[in-house]
Formats: sequence, C-alpha cells, structure tokens
Amino acid sequence: MKKLLILRHAKSSWDNPELSDFDRPLNKRGKTAAPFMGSLIAERGQLPDAIVSSPAKRAAETATLVREHGNVPADIKFDERIYEASPQALRQVVSETADDVESLMVVGHNPGMEGFLLFLTGRLRPMPTAALAIVELNIDSWSEIFANSGRLIELIKPKEEMARAAGGDVSTS
Repeated sequence: MKKLLILRHAKSSWDNPELSDFDRPLNKRGKTAAPFMGSLIAERGQLPDAIVSSPAKRAAETATLVREHGNVPADIKFDERIYEASPQALRQVVSETADDVESLMVVGHNPGMEGFLLFLTGRLRPMPTAALAIVELNIDSWSEIFANSGRLIELIKPKEEMARAAGGDVSTS
C-alpha cells in the first residue's frame, strides 16, 4: 500500500503580463495558503517521504513553502514533465519513484492534477489552487500504478480549512 499526495500549486499572480506562464510567481493569497497547507499536513500526520514538483515558479514556490512549514525532511525533486502534464505523464513520473518511498507528494497544475485524480480513483473532483488530494494506492511498488488503483481518502481545500481554523462559516453553497 502506497500513499500519494496530489497538491495543486497555490494561487499565482497575473500582475506582470510580460512574464511567461512558466515564470508566474505566487500572489499574496498563494503565499498564505501554501504555508498553511504545509502546517496542516504536518498537524494531520500526512508528511510525505518524498516530493516531486513541476519546476514552474508557482509550483516550485508552493512545494518549498509546504516543505518548510510542514517541516518535511525530504528534498524536493523538480521534474519538467509535470509542467502541463497529462494524467499519463504524471503516472509515468510517479511510477519511477523508489519503492522505499511509502508516501509521495506531487506538486503540479490543472487540468493535470484533476485528471490524474480521476485516472487513479475514477472520480472527478474539483481541485482549486493549493488543494491537496490524499490517495491510498492498492500497490506495493510505484511501478504498478494503474487506472483506478487508488482510493480518495480526503480532499483538503485551503479556503475551507482556513475558514474553519478562523472559526468562520465553511459552507460551500
């Protein structure tokens, strides 16, 4: 049994129209949500053994802030294949993970993250920025990852969790 944490990058800035999509940084909201999610995964005991991220600026910043604020001891590996990846490309990246890793976090972009979650679980679930899907995989080796091999344990949305932490209304009407 393996555990996969699928994290969509936090909210990015559109302030500089001259920047390429790849070079867009996090905005103020993203710089708040990413550390919050790091602290939350630590609090819930969901720290990954390894992290692989898109090297795009907003994903790299998200992965770094989550790692720092979650006190994740793993280094971040950057893989260009995650940027604009299809579910099959993400499956390939994950399948190359060393088998001594029990829990892996992948940090990337939509629509790839939602598509990968659908591929693994058979369920389409919206993943807003900085959302984290925790998937339990019915495999012993990462190379065995296949369609519908996972079960969604939890989908954590930062806006709802931040409202809950602040004692606010978390209805999603």
